[in-house]
Amino acid sequence: MKLTILSTSDIHGYFYPTDFRTANQQSPFGLARAATVIDTIRSQSDPQDMVLTIENGDFIQGSPLTYYLNHFDQPSAPLLSNVANNVNYDVGILGNHEFNYGREYMEHVLSKRNYPILCANILDEQGRPYFGNPYKIFTHNGLRVAILGLTTSYINHWEPLDHVRGLSFVSALQTAKNYVPKLHQLADIVIVAYHGGFERDLDTNHPTELETGENEASALSEVPGIDALVTGHQHRAIATHVNGVPTTQPGYRGAYVGQINLTVEDHAITHSEASLIKTATVQPRIQINEPLVKSEMATENWLDTTIGQLKKDAHINDPMMARLHGHPYLDFINQVQMEAAGTDLSSTALFTNEVAGLGRDVTMRDVEISYPYPNTLAVLEITGADLHAAIEQCAHYWQWDGQKVGVSKDYTDPKVQHYNYDLFAGINYTIDVTRPLDDRVTELSYHGESVKKTDRLHIVLNQYRAIGGGEFHMFSADKIIKTVPIDMAELIGRYFSKRQVVSIVPTSTYRVVANTKVL
Repeated sequence: MKLTILSTSDIHGYFYPTDFRTANQQSPFGLARAATVIDTIRSQSDPQDMVLTIENGDFIQGSPLTYYLNHFDQPSAPLLSNVANNVNYDVGILGNHEFNYGREYMEHVLSKRNYPILCANILDEQGRPYFGNPYKIFTHNGLRVAILGLTTSYINHWEPLDHVRGLSFVSALQTAKNYVPKLHQLADIVIVAYHGGFERDLDTNHPTELETGENEASALSEVPGIDALVTGHQHRAIATHVNGVPTTQPGYRGAYVGQINLTVEDHAITHSEASLIKTATVQPRIQINEPLVKSEMATENWLDTTIGQLKKDAHINDPMMARLHGHPYLDFINQVQMEAAGTDLSSTALFTNEVAGLGRDVTMRDVEISYPYPNTLAVLEITGADLHAAIEQCAHYWQWDGQKVGVSKDYTDPKVQHYNYDLFAGINYTIDVTRPLDDRVTELSYHGESVKKTDRLHIVLNQYRAIGGGEFHMFSADKIIKTVPIDMAELIGRYFSKRQVVSIVPTSTYRVVANTKVL
């Protein structure tokens, strides 16, 4: 018989085939398109065969629609689970972004699922799986198949304490080593569904990041007894065998459906295949989104609400040039952060190359597209040495080939990480890309004085960066002296509401040079 394992991951609230940049736009992704692919495969499957479908996490956060539900219409938020139910998933996995709006909200939304949420390595204070069961066993035509659910254990490094209080995040690898042998006593086939990605190159097995425990899929593939591995979190499109284990990672926003086919004879696997099915050209099954029709219309109306004006246009035409030379949009974000936190030192990032910046007339749609993450802010007390180290970490972003500057492959492969290059406000600084890594900052001053290692400074950062996210280990939770528990989209809206017209005032001199030549 044949066992087919289908998966979506990192839908991030993109249920409709739209990216919300304009109303009624048709985009080549979305859960509705993925649902059509899933339905087709199920309908064409032989009744003697088995098809299992996995929702692999990061489902309830990430789009303007999910933002609107959380902030303005929480009673309707469980309808997100109704949409998931309409896809007829067999199991779901917790993603790290499920925690972004707090546990109470997450539990409120997920409680309406009609399929189990599997969570083996997030434990409550009694040491039990926090949400649902650790695994689920399915039986069909005498074949027993176990699915073990795992989530990246790095969540407590990203989330405010209130979102994770009382929870323990155990290594996915160690949890798998504990469960897989036991599951093989109960089932013929063991599938691991992991909301996490790969810490090593899929071809060379060389590390691609610091092995912090955020991503453990490479190590998981080496655990004896795992017959198939579904991954996510990194938004990558992967279909391959890793250490002999058929493995998928189906991208982002429903752009792909992951498919693993196992041929089984006498309760043993004789052949395996892994593939991705692109959803761009299939007709979306919009009916799955029927529970959200009113919420989607309300979201579109809200997005087109004008909230203010800029004195000068702050559109971004070239993301690389914006990072290389600075940009009024980034100055504006730092300006908002500094007012909200009461500091004169700040940093922010141009998160993706899709961020468009802001025109003179600003709507909530502009804000949501340009600032796509639900970040809150924190003020840290740091030393001059910490600030210097943070800018040196940012300087890793640039690569110099002797003639021109480019972006280091470490920030584009295997995962695009433009969000880990920050631009600072309130200081003057220079980065020389011809110098060795960790020795590229040639000027750093604050209030006209060179920054000393022992100086004490207050800086406002988003919550992700404040607790060291993105390998900024000079920042940490124990340095936080104040938090601003309002997400940035709302802070931007409030900033405009106080002013008829907003002027952007740069507060730093920032240069990237090659020797002394400004690039």
